[in-house]
Amino acid sequence: MKSGLSFLIAALRSEIDELDQLSRTSALVGTIGRLVHALQRERGISNVLLASGGQRFAAERSAQIAECAGLEQAVRECFDALEADPRRLGNSARLFSRIAWVVPGLDALPALRQRIGALQMPASEATNAFVKVIAGLLAVVFEAADGATDPEISRLLVAMFNFMQGKELAGQERACGAAAFASGRNESVRQQQWLHLIESQERCFQVFSEFSGPELEAQWLAHLPPAQTAELERLRRIACAAPAGVALDPELSPVWFDCCTRRIDAMQTVEERLAADLRQLCTVKIGHARGELANHETLLAQMAHQPAAASSAFFDQPDAPPVAPATSGAPAYGRQLERSILDLVQDQAQRLQAMGDELDTVRASLNERKLVERAKGLLMAHRRLSEAEAHKMLRQTAMNQNRRLIDVAESVLSMAEYLPVDGKP
Repeated sequence: MKSGLSFLIAALRSEIDELDQLSRTSALVGTIGRLVHALQRERGISNVLLASGGQRFAAERSAQIAECAGLEQAVRECFDALEADPRRLGNSARLFSRIAWVVPGLDALPALRQRIGALQMPASEATNAFVKVIAGLLAVVFEAADGATDPEISRLLVAMFNFMQGKELAGQERACGAAAFASGRNESVRQQQWLHLIESQERCFQVFSEFSGPELEAQWLAHLPPAQTAELERLRRIACAAPAGVALDPELSPVWFDCCTRRIDAMQTVEERLAADLRQLCTVKIGHARGELANHETLLAQMAHQPAAASSAFFDQPDAPPVAPATSGAPAYGRQLERSILDLVQDQAQRLQAMGDELDTVRASLNERKLVERAKGLLMAHRRLSEAEAHKMLRQTAMNQNRRLIDVAESVLSMAEYLPVDGKP
């Protein structure tokens, strides 16, 4: 008959399996981050190419496509390795569903690039196509964060997802501004979208700061030199503060692109640090768990060579003194060893409870995001609003009613069946 220690060892082995899987998932997140960064740059370059009628960035685009192809292959290999691994995380069904959704998007990239190269689509359509693919890749990262079972790893994954999301919004802003400057004009709709992208970035970076810790936050702030920030703000004001329809200087398009690229490349440096910290944390935790497992297996082997005494330590008071083992006959592991094993089991139970409580706190951020996104989707479907307009409606309602955004989102979802359709009562 198996002892309690045997099942404690089984629990540790399961924990190690989960950590091993989290380590592979964390490596996937880092690889996805590099592909997303490359696709973001390709999107910006493509926007300038299209908005300038093929006059700018043709050579840069060819080099960027080659870089993207290599990184895409690395991501696909990570996807294949996850699918081939018989071990599964608790949210594997959702994770694989996200991967299944984004793979056709990756398959469609060559045709998209062909149309862009032939100048057969507007810059806005090309931007939306890249946004869709990148959103699919970031959804895989979101599921990786949502499925993490260790709170420290989960915190880093949440920080990384929000930083990657903020960086993607910065990439969208680069593409939006590049198209505006290259075309020589700005429009009211584009201005509103631009302002929404700026505001959304700040929210993402706030969540990143909350979960990343002071060292990573300090590194991020160190990558924001005042002169570069001032230049970015100056160009933003030129395009967004002027009345809609006012002519913009097309020569500012490469200036804007370079300014945004320096900022996004700095973000990539922080993102790479996040990915490295994530891998290191997984390695340390796996090593610690394997050390514990070795100690427990040694203890179990000692028990196997000693006859067991009658079990009674389970009912001891927590502070009760240990009872000396019997001295007659063969030595038994008895109450003292049994008490030690029970302490190990209790420590493990308390550790798992603490981990569960911290995980609930960490995942609250992800759950809030899910609810806000669902509420925005509902408003977009029922009111025919854009994503920016739906978010503005939620935010304005929260400000007017002095409520949290998440509370407003929950109220919208609870009233789903009563919402008007297409503006009709």
